[in-house]
Amino acid sequence: MGVNMSEQDIQKIIQSVLQNIESVSEQNSGHQVLHSNDNTNTPKPIQMKRVLPLSQQINPAELPHQVHESGANGVFDRIEDAIEAGYIAQLNYVKQFQLKDREKIITAIREAVIENKEKLAQMVFEETKLGRYEDKIAKHELVARKTPGTEDITTAAFSGDEGLTIIEQAPFGLVGAVTPVTNPTETIINNSISLLAAGNAVVLNVHPSSKVSCAFVVNLINQAIKDTGGPENLVSMVKDPTLETLNRIIESPKVKLLVGTGGPGMVKTLLKSGKKAIGAGAGNPPVIVDETADLKQAAKSIIEGASFDNNLLCIAEKELFVIDSVADDLIFHMLNEGAYMLDQQQLSKLMSFALEENVHQEAGGCSLDNKREYHVSKDWVGKDAVSFLRQLGIAHEEDIKLLICEVDFDHPFVQLEQMMPVFPIVRVGNLDEAIEMALLAEHGNRHTAIMHSKNVDHLTKFARAIETTIFVKNASSLAGVGFGGEGHTTMTIAGPTGEGITSAKTFTRQRRCVLAEGGFRIIG
Repeated sequence: MGVNMSEQDIQKIIQSVLQNIESVSEQNSGHQVLHSNDNTNTPKPIQMKRVLPLSQQINPAELPHQVHESGANGVFDRIEDAIEAGYIAQLNYVKQFQLKDREKIITAIREAVIENKEKLAQMVFEETKLGRYEDKIAKHELVARKTPGTEDITTAAFSGDEGLTIIEQAPFGLVGAVTPVTNPTETIINNSISLLAAGNAVVLNVHPSSKVSCAFVVNLINQAIKDTGGPENLVSMVKDPTLETLNRIIESPKVKLLVGTGGPGMVKTLLKSGKKAIGAGAGNPPVIVDETADLKQAAKSIIEGASFDNNLLCIAEKELFVIDSVADDLIFHMLNEGAYMLDQQQLSKLMSFALEENVHQEAGGCSLDNKREYHVSKDWVGKDAVSFLRQLGIAHEEDIKLLICEVDFDHPFVQLEQMMPVFPIVRVGNLDEAIEMALLAEHGNRHTAIMHSKNVDHLTKFARAIETTIFVKNASSLAGVGFGGEGHTTMTIAGPTGEGITSAKTFTRQRRCVLAEGGFRIIG
């Protein structure tokens, strides 16, 4: 079959061929290059440049500046290099790798984390000196197994008389993420699986107090990716993170989305950037126990959640409001489950070292409120219950995981997100009083709340009033993120920005494609 071509088309083809021929003449000397074993002036055969298939070509305008220093499996000395390496990796990732390749990569990451969960837990525990080693093992296994992958990326389709419309979930590109010291490597694993499943790459600004552990897990993830044939530096970070490196990430035009897991100050900074930001903020989760509850089960669940990793999790039970008529029985069961009851003298002494007076009227910890009377002492965040007892000079047993104390509503341990295994109990006269106090103690974070009751009306009343992202009924708070409960897990609970329990689809943008005028409609 003949092809009609204009002279202009022919000229374009000729120019394309000429541009891909390597001349055998030396450009500088103008002499012909001879065969090494040939004394004649016969030139070498003309050689063609190797041209990549169109699917492997990237628009030169999209290419970033050259990376000045290579990173060791994603860890860079300069934040600029981490950003550019991640940008290049994402361009390659989205153009050259299919959904099935993404899932293969994610499977390799899961396997690498599970294989190294004890080492990761030990590294985080030794570097941060926070929490409990055995609980960190459980957290690493949780995020490796229950963070959704590409199954979370779906396509919606609408077909009718006027044609076909599909809506796909597309990646943002390079994502900048901030991770906390409380769940440093767990958050990186969770965010990385979600972001890579969505087709993104991520550049991290980790908490400085966890940078060694974080560098190890970034290396581990990138090695798993490379072992499956995936691109280098899909997950990158700067070796020495600072506020300045965070600002560079925020300001970079190559970073299209920001994700922050941590305190309200950091989330506020991301939200002021002018870019789309997904923020996971503070919480001070209250738990209510009413007169209909299974008190033995409630006691067991509360201790499990409040003591897990020494109360570091933002979803953990922080304060208890219990109906007075069942308070004594609940406390009895809590003591039987291994809690230790502080008397008022011991509580006062504990406050003297675990809290600091806010003499300068400054915001601190997990709050932007500069009017609070106390802040939590950083030296005691995440320390275990036995350490507190030792400091109090109390003979103890090694298996005590939670200290409990009876206090009034306005006590600092009720009002502060203390992240210590010190659990305040407030007696109330009725459900309405419990809900009113719980709302005030939660400070409008709308993060997590828990209730133990057999009365559906009571459960519904509290859930409607508190409006939290997570509401757990008759179980440990851990069930809210899939640990002993159904549903997927996350370490980034985006209450402030509304995305909730984040997953791969959270980190996508919708793209709509329309075939109109009845196109591809096969019915009718």
